[in-house]
Amino acid sequence: QVQLVESGGGLVQAGGSLRLSCAASERTFSIDVMGWFRQAPEKEREFVAATSWSGGDTHHADSVKGRFTISRDNAKNTVYLQMSSLKPEDTAVYYCAASRSYYRGSYASPNFYDYWGQGTQVTVAS
Repeated sequence: QVQLVESGGGLVQAGGSLRLSCAASERTFSIDVMGWFRQAPEKEREFVAATSWSGGDTHHADSVKGRFTISRDNAKNTVYLQMSSLKPEDTAVYYCAASRSYYRGSYASPNFYDYWGQGTQVTVAS
């Protein structure tokens, strides 16, 4: 069972930056893809970004492209989400997720992932 622990959320002014971290509890050989999602109050969980552990492929939602960057550190079993030029509409709980397989549909779907973190709150003040 993989456990994921997010950190780095908080309150920031619009235009500011934050870096989220997600530490996995075990070696990443059992994980193919790591993703970040977010969920604002009364809204569905929304894909933000994803990365493969082995090949370095990354994907970002159009709404964050150019502002957010996903990256990973295999030695630390950790994936990051660097967020810049934050907007009030980025306010949400951000979740880290891990998938054991590439071959199960779209990485942008929550159903693609096997494990989830507890979430970290990001609030962007206008």
